Formats: sequence, structure tokens, C-alpha cells
Amino acid sequence: MKLKYFIFACLSLLSFASCSETDGEVDEYDNWQARNAVFFASLEDSLTAKPGEWKKLKSWSLREDTLTASTDYIYAHVMPSGMESGETTSPFYTDSVRVMYQGRLIPSASYSEGYVFNPGTVYGKFTPVTGATTKFLVSGLTDGFATALQNMHRGDYWRIYVPYSLGYGEYGTTGIPGYSVLVFDLILIDFSPAGQAMPVWN
Repeated sequence: MKLKYFIFACLSLLSFASCSETDGEVDEYDNWQARNAVFFASLEDSLTAKPGEWKKLKSWSLREDTLTASTDYIYAHVMPSGMESGETTSPFYTDSVRVMYQGRLIPSASYSEGYVFNPGTVYGKFTPVTGATTKFLVSGLTDGFATALQNMHRGDYWRIYVPYSLGYGEYGTTGIPGYSVLVFDLILIDFSPAGQAMPVWN
């Protein structure tokens, strides 16, 4: 009988110690799916409040005349870049692009501006002044990223918000939990058709 009480006491102490160790710790991704859903839904309010600064764009792979879910769209906040070219042409899906970018998640307990899962071409805070560039094939990107690029013009700076369905889905990928809204600062520097060399950028 004494042995039974001793084991019970030990188990109680272990349980208490375990609870004590986790008290005060923050689960960065607690209730992550719901938090991302609420965040993405709130972007419609931004679009309504400032329609001249925001865009809502259906995935490039879907027809404009079909009814689709809200997560078949991306949102884009048009930012000042100081590099506007006045052009009206945009890249095609088969084109190559030169971009400046950085990717992060939505704000969380430890990251007030969102965890930077991909520093992209920028070290530290995103700035068009000191950022480097890289080249991509539009066809090699997620649907959300590709949708943004096919609606941008040279010199455009957008902060795009990509729902999980047009990003890394419900399972995520390395460093990105499932159901994550992806937030990209993205500047389109240049683009060129397949088989055509892109000019060197300084």
C-alpha cells in the first residue's frame, strides 16, 4: 500500500514539474489555421477602405467568369517604389523575371512583423534602396506568387498576401507550417520572354 502511495506521489510530482516547465512558454503556431483564416479575411476590409491602394486578384489558373472561394485570390497592397516605369505590359507565365523580394508569415507572439521564412534578396528589413535581385521562371513559382507577377509592371512594388491554397497548402514545407498565409514584399525589376536574354541590372 505504501509503495502505491509513493508511486502516485512521484507521478504527481512529475506531472507538476512538466506543467511548470511549459508554463509561460509561447506556442508560436497555436491555433494557426484559424488565426491565418481570420487574418486573410480581414484583408477584404483593407481593400474596401482603400480600393486605390489594394488589389484582389484571382489565381492566374482560374477563369475570371467562374465562381470560386475567397482563398482562390491573393491581395496586393500597392507600395511606393520610386521606380515606376509607366509601362503597361506584364510578364507571361512562360517568362523569366528579375525581382527583389522577401517572404514572411503573419505577425505572431515573437515576431511582430511576421517571421521571415525567406530573406530573399534582402538582408534585414526590406528596402528597395539596398536590396539585391534574383531571377525566376514564373512557371516555377507557387500559384500565388505567379499570379502577382502576371499582374505587375516593371518597377511595381507590391506587398502580396497569399492564402495557403495558393502557397504551400495544408501541409506546409520546411520552416512554413500548413495553412500559412504568405506575405511577400515584391518588386518586379524586369522580365523577358522564353529564349530571350534579360538585360543586366545594376
